[in-house]
Amino acid sequence: MDWTFILIVSALIVVVAILRAAQSIRHSRGTERGSLPGKGHHIIDAAYHSGGGGGGHSTQYRVPRDPQDYAKTFIPKDKRK
Repeated sequence: MDWTFILIVSALIVVVAILRAAQSIRHSRGTERGSLPGKGHHIIDAAYHSGGGGGGHSTQYRVPRDPQDYAKTFIPKDKRK
């Protein structure tokens, strides 16, 4: 085969991949994960079930909606003022 043919096909594959990536980014814009800040808490349900005849664990976590309150949860209690 001619090297120019291989180079042209490779370049076309790269261009198609770049265009597809750009399309995917544009299509998913505005659907980012997360939630708006506010007052109160988010309730997160976490469940684990081992299957079979039983076993497992369920719990709920309360996460502050306010970004500053959320950040404060990572400060050790003895360092808080």
